[in-house]
Amino acid sequence: MLSLLELRARIAAGTLTPAGAIDLCRAAIAAREPDLHALVTLDPAPAIPETGPLAGIAVGVKDIIDSAGLPSQMGSSIYAGWTPRGDAAVVSRLKQLGAVALAKTTTTAFASSDPTETVNPHDPGHTPGGSSAGSAAAVGAGMLPLALGTQTAGSVIRPASYCGCAAVKPSFRLIPTVGVKTYSWALDTVGLFAAGVADVAHALALVTGRPEIDGADSGSAPRIAVVRQDFAEAPEPEAEAALMRARQAAERAGARVSDLALPPELAQAWERHRIIQNYEGRLALAWEYDTQADALPPRVREHLDAGAAIEPAQYDDARRHGHHARRVLKGLFADYDAILTFSAPGSAPATLDSTGDPRFNQLWTLMGVPCVNVPVPGQSLPVGVQVIGRFGDDGRTLAVARMIETALRG
Repeated sequence: MLSLLELRARIAAGTLTPAGAIDLCRAAIAAREPDLHALVTLDPAPAIPETGPLAGIAVGVKDIIDSAGLPSQMGSSIYAGWTPRGDAAVVSRLKQLGAVALAKTTTTAFASSDPTETVNPHDPGHTPGGSSAGSAAAVGAGMLPLALGTQTAGSVIRPASYCGCAAVKPSFRLIPTVGVKTYSWALDTVGLFAAGVADVAHALALVTGRPEIDGADSGSAPRIAVVRQDFAEAPEPEAEAALMRARQAAERAGARVSDLALPPELAQAWERHRIIQNYEGRLALAWEYDTQADALPPRVREHLDAGAAIEPAQYDDARRHGHHARRVLKGLFADYDAILTFSAPGSAPATLDSTGDPRFNQLWTLMGVPCVNVPVPGQSLPVGVQVIGRFGDDGRTLAVARMIETALRG
């Protein structure tokens, strides 16, 4: 993979120019993209700034996120060829930092569940995950050093796990969603993909203007709770093995690790995530559902049909459970610095007809807390583990994830 930090170090040392760094990405894209199908659009002649902390860094922009002059097609024929005049807030910020929005990456239609044409960079017979399929695959394949995704259930952490790259779903609303196609305003979160945890931490600190995120310390003996999410059904052996290896790595690094069974309030919130997602999706995509229903792919249509059947009282009840669970989780973090759990049920399923199951992600998206995928080496196909922190403590969460990543590599 292409490391953002390594590219920037070479540029700072004068051994690589920003244009040369973009050329490296173009060469990798030419080699991998014909088989990978991770990109929707490639900018043939972007402006390449010479200065800025992200000068020379090519970014993949998920195709529900606006980037001026490039089509935003939402993974749907309904928006074929539609091109916004302006940038989403996060894209504008990246450009201010010197980054180049080089490509739009594939998304499932409206960031839902119908698969894209993208394949897994480690085995073309396996899904790359979704909905941020192209972003995860492009970074995992070494075509781009940084990519934007979004998560409403598990659409950043799960594909990162399947494609073998690092990713962060930050605290809710830490990155603005202005200029991003809405599915669920209570859940949608913009996230980042990169080669390693240090890369995503550096990028998040720059994008948000919070240098303390990059400089945070895990502490010499962070308290880590291993959570199995028993209410979400059993994971596959590959995920079990990855979690065990990550736990052992954390212990070798000096962490104090213990098991934690989540209180019932968290399981009750997990059960209601889909109610919130489907209800809000039906409202957010009202125009598409009411006027373009025949053009909606089957799984989007199924989810929106389900949302149309949800009464406001059910939705309000689900939201109350979510609010209560957040208070309970906040109390748990009085005793722990981070939670360690599964990123996905296992390695990428051997199918292109599904993007996999978000059941180990949806609770944390509803809780709005920071989540980091840490790739665990040594598997035949990539599998990651998920490090979760308290709301607003993204720096500490990333620091703990870096500690585990370093110990896994050692």
